[in-house]
Amino acid sequence: MKVARHEKIIELIRQYEIDTQEELAARLNEAGFRVTQATVSRDIRALKMTKVAGSNGKSRYAILEEHTPDLLSDKYARVLKDAVVSMNIGQNIVVVKTIPGMAMAAAAALDAMKWPEILGCIAGDDTIMCVVKTSEQAPGVVQKLSGILSGRK
Repeated sequence: MKVARHEKIIELIRQYEIDTQEELAARLNEAGFRVTQATVSRDIRALKMTKVAGSNGKSRYAILEEHTPDLLSDKYARVLKDAVVSMNIGQNIVVVKTIPGMAMAAAAALDAMKWPEILGCIAGDDTIMCVVKTSEQAPGVVQKLSGILSGRK
């Protein structure tokens, strides 16, 4: 029953711009699934659903895996564009300077983008130490990041 309900939820959120748990519960009940708001809430967590901007400007539910990499990348790109001031390379380390207080957010964005050449980032208040696998890949990371900052991705 749960698997069938989850399949129906996925079908419904793809078909309609559902923006509340109550609306989702109502549509499930119309489809023959007897659910409460609490059940829908658990299903939303189990399916890793989140809210995204809908075409009408209101938020709507979407499956997290449904987020296209572009949608998530756009959010990360905005953080990086707002935060990054400069970049320098030292061997296999890219040092990224940010406006004060933004290094953690920018480092989290870089980590979340899961670039294979980046091993990880450590952030202070206004500086990120981004460790790249090899010193040969470091200029490529700077170039890629520069592309994001200039809007080229």
